[in-house]
Amino acid sequence: MSIVPLSAALLTFVTAQRLSELVIARRYTARLLAAGAHEVAPAHYPLIVAVHTVWLAGLWILGLDQQPILPLLGIYAVLQALRVWVLTTLGQRWTTRIIVVPGEKLVARGPYRFISHPNYAVVVGEILVLPLVFGLVAFALAMTFANAVALFIRIRAENAALHSGP
Repeated sequence: MSIVPLSAALLTFVTAQRLSELVIARRYTARLLAAGAHEVAPAHYPLIVAVHTVWLAGLWILGLDQQPILPLLGIYAVLQALRVWVLTTLGQRWTTRIIVVPGEKLVARGPYRFISHPNYAVVVGEILVLPLVFGLVAFALAMTFANAVALFIRIRAENAALHSGP
C-alpha cells in the first residue's frame, strides 16, 4: 500500500477534528448539566458514535492510498466552513448529545435562521463527500444510508425534546 501524503494529511486533520470535538462536547455537556440541563434520549447515542467510527475507520482503510479529487476536496472545505459557522453560532450550547436547558429559547441566528438542523445538514454532506474525495462511491452511499438511519432516530428525538416545552 502506498500512502498518498495529501490523503494522510486530510485523514489526520479529520481525525484530530473529530477527537477534539468530542473533548469539547464533553466539556460543554458537563457545564450544561451542572447548570440544570438534562439529557434526552441517550439510548441512540452509541449508534451515532458507531456510524462516525465506522466512517472514519473506513476512510483510513480505504482512502489512505487514494489520491484526493481536488474539486470534491473543495466542496469538503466549504462544508468545514459551514461546520465552523454552526459551532460558533451554538457556542457552549453545542454538544454531541441532546441536552435540553429548561427555559432556554431555541437558537434562531446564524444558519439556524435558514434551517432547523444545520449541523446535521453539514454532517450529511461530510459523510457523503469525504469518501467521494477518495473515489469511494460505494462506501459513500453505504455510510450515507447508515447516517440517514441514525439521523432519522436522532432528529425525531431531538425535535420531540426541543418542542416539548419547559
